[in-house]
This record gives sequence, C-alpha cells and structure tokens, in this order.
Amino acid sequence: MNQSLNKRISVITGGSSGIGLAIAKSLSDEGAEIVITGRTEETLKKAVIALGENAKGIVADVSSKVSLDALYERIKAEFGRIDILVANAGGGVHAPLGEITEKQIDDQFATNVKGVVLTVQQALPLLRKGSSVIIIGSTASVDPGPNMSIYGATKAAVRNMVRSWVAELRGSGIRINIVSPGPVNTESLRAAFGENAKEGLAFLTSKSPLGRIGEPEEIAAVATFLASDASGYVNGIELFADGGASQT
Repeated sequence: MNQSLNKRISVITGGSSGIGLAIAKSLSDEGAEIVITGRTEETLKKAVIALGENAKGIVADVSSKVSLDALYERIKAEFGRIDILVANAGGGVHAPLGEITEKQIDDQFATNVKGVVLTVQQALPLLRKGSSVIIIGSTASVDPGPNMSIYGATKAAVRNMVRSWVAELRGSGIRINIVSPGPVNTESLRAAFGENAKEGLAFLTSKSPLGRIGEPEEIAAVATFLASDASGYVNGIELFADGGASQT
C-alpha cells in the first residue's frame, strides 16, 4: 500500500462482488474511502466486512433515478464530494437471434445503458476538478461473439456516450474513461453460460493470445491506475484489458 489515493471518496456501483469488489479492494488498499452499492443488502454487508473499516455499503438500483438520487444525497451529507466514481453495475444474458426476449432487451439496456447515464449524470454535482470517472465496459463493444448481440450493443452504446461526454465536460477538470475487460474469472461469467459454462470458458480461453482468461484483480489494477494521478493526462479512452483477444 502506498496510499496514493489517500482519503479520496470513491463510489463503486455493483461493488459487492466480482470485478466491482476487486476494484473496491484495490482502491481501499491505496487509501481511498469506499462506498459500494448493490441491490442486495446481505451481499453488501459481507462485502463491507471483507473490505474493512474504510468501506460503507448502500443499497441502490442504478436503473432508478430515485434510488441514485437517494444514494448521492447520503454521500453528499456524509462526504460532500466524490473523487472517484466507478460505474461498474451491469450484466448480460446470452441468447441467439430468434430466442431473445423483450425482457432480456429491457433489463440489459436498463442497467447497462440507462444505469450508466444516471450513475454519471446524477453524480455531477458531487464531482469536482480532478475527479475521475471510470466506466466498466466490455470487449463485447467491438467483438460480441455469438449470442451476445444485446449485451454487446449496450456496451457499444456506452463507448459512444463517453465520446460525447468528454466533449461536454470540457473545462470541468473531470476525467472520464472506460475499462473494457475481456472474459474474467467471475461467478457472473459462469452464470451467463449456464449449463454450458465449461464449453464456454474453453472457447474463451482458446481465443486468448495469452492462453487464459483474466482475473478480477487484473481489471482492478487498470481501474486503479485510471483513478490515480498517474493517469492525469488520460481522458476519453476505452482501455481494453483482455490479453489481446479483441485484436485477433
């Protein structure tokens, strides 16, 4: 721990498991004050215990403006600002054309697109010069693969929104970047494949020039870099952390 993010107020949506929890831990290890959100209170409590005394969990639904406004009101009252905002909450359901349901479309766009818009937009009054906004995208934005058309579409939408927001935030001193992981060793990845998880993971491994999928801690390290002053001149990028798979 070198305390490079000492006392910076950090909010991580979907921070109670997987990549979000790994990011929260990495930021905490660098000295940041952590607020994680999630939809399930019990899961949040377990994550906060794992993160330690510098962490707080608040139940919130990123697809709801009312829920996010309540979250940010609490943060304003307790901390007064946000130095690091990680829009991580999201998810996907794999289905081929012909079997995609209306609910799958609505749910993925509500969380992955609407949720990102509201997470960033409603936080603006608490962001300040020097704040870093990090959005967790996916290599599916450029290489969705079979059965991932809707999920890939939501991540491509995020990429294009950020391109616009960088211009709109000109002069504010707020940086905004995307980290787009490839396949990462999480429970949610296995759940997305369902009963075909073994075959799915083997396929993803075979695509990787490094011969493996990623680990949550590797994505967290990239996000922590983008949160830090070491990336002070990095703004508006989509950084692919996928072992080179999207380049093949």
